[in-house]
Amino acid sequence: MPTILRIRGYRFFFFSLEGLEPPHIHVEHAERVAKFWLDPVALARSHGFRRGELTELQVMIEEHQQMMLEKWYEYFGN
Repeated sequence: MPTILRIRGYRFFFFSLEGLEPPHIHVEHAERVAKFWLDPVALARSHGFRRGELTELQVMIEEHQQMMLEKWYEYFGN
């Protein structure tokens, strides 16, 4: 499960066997997890994050969207 980025205790990653889904990124912090689609950036699901945190996460992902998409395609192809 490649880790793409760590910011302020959040880990942004994807699972190795998810290449058949559209590009997305998982985020975890402690016991909280979320999944965001990358193009366009949108919340897919979350567990444990507060609304304000999800907004912050979406902004972080938007700021790093291009790099995350590049890493996705580097890893999975296409």
